[in-house]
Amino acid sequence: MTRTILITGGGSGIGRATASEAARRGWAVGILDRDGESAERAAAEARRNGARSVWSAASDVTDERELVDTFDAASTALGPVDGVTVSAGIEINAPLPHMPLETWRRVLDVNLTGTFLTVRTAARALRDAGRPGSIVCVSSPSAFVGFAGGSNSAYGASKGGVSAFVRAAAIDLAADGIRVNALVPGATDTPMLYFGLDGAELEAERARLRDAAARQIPLRRMADPAEIARAAVWLLSDEASYVTGSHLVCDGGLTAKSANDF
Repeated sequence: MTRTILITGGGSGIGRATASEAARRGWAVGILDRDGESAERAAAEARRNGARSVWSAASDVTDERELVDTFDAASTALGPVDGVTVSAGIEINAPLPHMPLETWRRVLDVNLTGTFLTVRTAARALRDAGRPGSIVCVSSPSAFVGFAGGSNSAYGASKGGVSAFVRAAAIDLAADGIRVNALVPGATDTPMLYFGLDGAELEAERARLRDAAARQIPLRRMADPAEIARAAVWLLSDEASYVTGSHLVCDGGLTAKSANDF
């Protein structure tokens, strides 16, 4: 069944890969990103991959009015929306004693409040149109476990909030036929992993992370964004029609593994 979906954070990483995967199914795709140029590049890629129709816009998930206007514009351009992937997010790390309050607030504002605003906007649009639908929110293993490297309190708290929110939202929206689920990607080879790095620093960090993945992740590698995207598209599709309030973990076995080697 062809669908029309919107993707926040669709200009790069998992969001962009999800747009391309949806395009390969012939779906209509709306790509939202704070960086409008990145959104348009992802839109061009979706067109090349066979999307039925494509639309993109710059949009800040923390701006309530802008988000509502963007959803309205997307519906005008693409037709009624069937599903939304909420993948806009940031990760700013610092040891807890040195975490600035403004950093804490910024991470939670984008990752948690931005998810709330996006899901609420999507739910209202689906209810007003009298349509069922599927909403996929991107969480993280850090919602469930502390990272051994530390310095992850703001990101972990924000994603823990996303996971709790998904369960509550699924209950609130079930009577309207709106499914809400979380996708839990592990280490994925996306720009977020290498934020602020370029040149030799980028290549060195990529090599370090690949080596760490080979040693620590049971599947012995990081994920390709396309692998996570296929899971997102499954949750959006009718193939997952009886799945709501759930978490689909795509982490190569990382959170199933004990840290102990004895």
